[in-house]
Amino acid sequence: MLSGALASTVEALEGLAAERDGVIGVLPGLVTSESEGWTRVTDLVREPYEELDGLVRETAERWGAPRHVGAALLWKTYGYWHTLPMALGWGLGRRVPLMRIEDTLVRSSEAGVTIAAEKVTVAVLPGDPLEGRPGTVTVGSLGAAIREALLDGQRPVIHALGALARVGERTLWGSTAEAFVGPLLDLGSYEQAAGLLAEIGSPVDGLVEPHGAGYRRRTCCLWVTIHPDDPCTTCCIPDL
Repeated sequence: MLSGALASTVEALEGLAAERDGVIGVLPGLVTSESEGWTRVTDLVREPYEELDGLVRETAERWGAPRHVGAALLWKTYGYWHTLPMALGWGLGRRVPLMRIEDTLVRSSEAGVTIAAEKVTVAVLPGDPLEGRPGTVTVGSLGAAIREALLDGQRPVIHALGALARVGERTLWGSTAEAFVGPLLDLGSYEQAAGLLAEIGSPVDGLVEPHGAGYRRRTCCLWVTIHPDDPCTTCCIPDL
């Protein structure tokens, strides 16, 4: 069912994996039947956060970054790959894969981390040919469904990172907002991407703004604090 409901999304992720020589932070097919080598995200957010702390240390060491910057960069990676399938699903066919936190798995990888799920539910709008099919849920608003998925699947990790490394929630949600806008600009206009963020609402709406031919974040991902001569193209720090 998943391959049919999300054929365009899976195809896009497979193409991205090929472009990156397999270094990708989400399984292109989204679902895995394996558990060995994976950590449940529910374990990451369980105090005292030992496994999450290990990923933060690994990220900080990779980039030579302070602990709080390592946490922000870990989130930029995790949040991007967790968000990308939702962004592509919305942009390519208005069919959005939702990974609940209890079904989500993560492992360290060349991409920083890689994410997969034991099962995925596909949110569709009324009138979609897949309406009522097993594995789908019909919703009145895809934005609202995405918001619920973010609060369920991302907010607990964000809270845990804040407890571990004192990195602000708004900073981390800014990376999630960018993870929607960047891919959607490849598929359409900034206005369409901004419209989706507005439909999602808090906690991501208002965290990016149009800038030149693209957009700019309103929060900093903290990369510039360790590489001031190589800022992100969407950096919000003035005069870069």
